[in-house]
Amino acid sequence: MKKTWTKVVVVALSCMMAFVMASCGGGGGSSDAEGGALHIGVIGPFTGGAALYGTAVKNGAELAVNEINANNPDGLQLVMDAQDDEHDAEKSVNAYNKLVDDGMQVLIGPTTSTPATAVAAEADANRTFLLTPSGSSPDVTAGHDNVFQLCFSDPNQGIASAEYMAANFADAKVGVIYKNDDNYSTGIYNKFNAEWEAQGKKVVAAETFTDGVTDFSAQLNSLKNAGADLVFLPIYYDAASNILTQADKMGYAPKFFGCDGMDGILSMEGFDTSLAEGLMLLTPFTPYSEDAKSKAFTEAYQEAYGELPIQFAADSYDCVYAIYDAFQKTGLDASASMADICEALIAQFTGDFVASGITADEMKWNANGEVEKTPKVCEIQDGKYVEK
Repeated sequence: MKKTWTKVVVVALSCMMAFVMASCGGGGGSSDAEGGALHIGVIGPFTGGAALYGTAVKNGAELAVNEINANNPDGLQLVMDAQDDEHDAEKSVNAYNKLVDDGMQVLIGPTTSTPATAVAAEADANRTFLLTPSGSSPDVTAGHDNVFQLCFSDPNQGIASAEYMAANFADAKVGVIYKNDDNYSTGIYNKFNAEWEAQGKKVVAAETFTDGVTDFSAQLNSLKNAGADLVFLPIYYDAASNILTQADKMGYAPKFFGCDGMDGILSMEGFDTSLAEGLMLLTPFTPYSEDAKSKAFTEAYQEAYGELPIQFAADSYDCVYAIYDAFQKTGLDASASMADICEALIAQFTGDFVASGITADEMKWNANGEVEKTPKVCEIQDGKYVEK
């Protein structure tokens, strides 16, 4: 993610097999080279309901690590250790502590907001630099000068969604279904609703649900009876798949609009993806993009893992390159302590450092740890994401 990063953006096809072979080592690790080895930890849910996200994060980071090590064998190398948190805050803290004990120097993750918020406090106390690819809640970075997000923050997603709808669906009757025990979902909804009202509009019905709910008939009937023809779903893809399935069965066919948590719905096992036709979502990446960098990343990812990457893979891939490039500007070597690396990277990320990657040509960070980049709006057409 940086203007000086173009030499490693487009992956040479001749190197792909080397990357794949390196990835078979289990953790994306590498022996120390002449430039030393920087130890990067990754935390995410590799099992459980959110495993699609965590696995994508692990794979994206591993791909970047292997590319860097293969392209720069005599320079700074990267060693990666990935730990499963099962989308659980306590287990995420335990995973963090294990990584610290094992010599981690920089952390990518956690993947989801609630675990990321819990780990952020520990990382602050220990002075670990933390760059989360997808923990989008403002609570993740709040009060922590060492914590940064590569994903859009929840407020920004809510505001951007409302602005897009106002510009493109000015006459729509908007209903919302959100998860009221989830920081991600409530954070996006609150900002969306505030911006929607600032546009002089009202949500015709807002329905909630909590963890474990699979029957959305009451929420859908409420929105249908209110005449909602555009339904905003600031939720994850697993609940959204149930909503789309149940809406179809009851003959309710509004336009559905989601955020980055919707990414992955086309890969969900057992879901009839035809029900997602016309679904719109905010995302910084699509594997169907004609952009040269995105195409090269998608091809390399497919070669390594046998499937199309989702946005979370692209986010973590960009995280690795951002840390790698910023670290080399610090003047430190890989023998530096975790705390010294943390302070040096904070100075880079809050200074004039500009990253360039798959999810944006230019990324900068503000003092609150939020990334500044432009979102994309995509619509699912014929089973593919099409940029609007």
